[in-house]
Amino acid sequence: MRVLILAAGQGKRMNSKIPKVAHKILDKPMVNWVIEVAQKVSDEIAIVLGTGFDIVKQLIDTNITIYEQKERLGTAHAVMCAKDFLKNGDNVLVLYGDVPFISYNTLNLLYNTHLEHNNDATVLSVVLDDPTGYGRIIKDSKNRLIKIVEDKDASVNEKNIKEVNTGIAIFKSDKLKDSLNKISPQNAQGEYYLTDVFLFFDKTEVIQLENNVEVLGINDRIQLFEVERKIRMEIMKKLMLNGVTIVDPYSTYISPDVEIGMDTIIQPQTFIYGKTKIGENCDIGPLTRIKDCIIGNNVKILRSECELSEIKDNVKIGPFSRLREGTFLEENVKVGNFVETKKTHISSNSKAQHLTYLGDTYVGKNVNIGAGTITCNYDGKNKYQTYIDDYAFIGSNTSLVAPVKVGKNSLIGAGSVITKDVPEDSLALGRAQQINKLNWVKEKKENNSKGE
Repeated sequence: MRVLILAAGQGKRMNSKIPKVAHKILDKPMVNWVIEVAQKVSDEIAIVLGTGFDIVKQLIDTNITIYEQKERLGTAHAVMCAKDFLKNGDNVLVLYGDVPFISYNTLNLLYNTHLEHNNDATVLSVVLDDPTGYGRIIKDSKNRLIKIVEDKDASVNEKNIKEVNTGIAIFKSDKLKDSLNKISPQNAQGEYYLTDVFLFFDKTEVIQLENNVEVLGINDRIQLFEVERKIRMEIMKKLMLNGVTIVDPYSTYISPDVEIGMDTIIQPQTFIYGKTKIGENCDIGPLTRIKDCIIGNNVKILRSECELSEIKDNVKIGPFSRLREGTFLEENVKVGNFVETKKTHISSNSKAQHLTYLGDTYVGKNVNIGAGTITCNYDGKNKYQTYIDDYAFIGSNTSLVAPVKVGKNSLIGAGSVITKDVPEDSLALGRAQQINKLNWVKEKKENNSKGE
């Protein structure tokens, strides 16, 4: 089976310079939700783009075939733009870039039913209390599909039907190609409706979906908010049923790809995005943002930001720490108030607890980084590494000018600027000699008062 995603719509009601399908839901572009579920059912995926072609193209994997719909002439016309993707003897699943929450299980059911019953097409429907705006499913007395009528073309009686077309369907590709040549834009919108192709099929089956959330479409920012809230609650209910404590789900945001272990506590106003994995017995938040991190067990992160980092067991982070890409913290590390790390490896039992910047740095075991320490890793053109060996002690307010190495068991005096390597078991001082000029201030004041 192949998958064709229609994502060419303009999305006028979003009132945005950004294409609708590029708007984010839980920090992930809407279209990528659809692509990821498509990748679970097929290796052959194509997408039809229109408005904001260049913007959306940047969000899409290179192994996905892209077609462009230059004119907005309806859903069937969008499929026509990808006609080369339809292969005789194959089946094609049609998805939509603004219907992001369709599940793998539903698509798998749709596909298996389609094959088992040898249907020309298999359509996914849903019953809505308010079906306004959706195409109505018209069936015969034997519950077989007769046609689908778009809302603007529906009669008064047809508008009362609450079973609607979700747009998601599987087709025999050769049947679909043949029927596309037979439809016309003779309707209220003057468009080529994909739903008209069902008039030319011999056997179309309708599968009614129970979970409406899976097929909620998004047309404006209010719907974007409402749909995101619903999917957030589903994600968090699943996590809580699996043993995670979420103190305040209404102020917490967790992406669907996040994995969290048993007995971990997620405090209020916490944002966890991307492919993050969090172990057991952790305490995360409040006021914390984590993206694409791997976090071990018994980790505590308080009021901090972590991105593209790996954190081992029993680590304490925060408050107000910032772990940037390439940070690796081994077991029992402590990173504290206003500490920033980037491309830095801190080995077990080491700590940097106050007002520190560590960039392009290796820190050995049992190292103490004093308050106000910074690694000067950038000379305006290139970046260099700082290496701090095991059991070193870095005094407060030290500047380590990379490239530089601090040897094992060495001690750096507070306030030092270190520009050369420090041997093992050594004391390094890199500061100017203090000079006290007695009575200088008093004499200065007296001279100023005399006008001298």
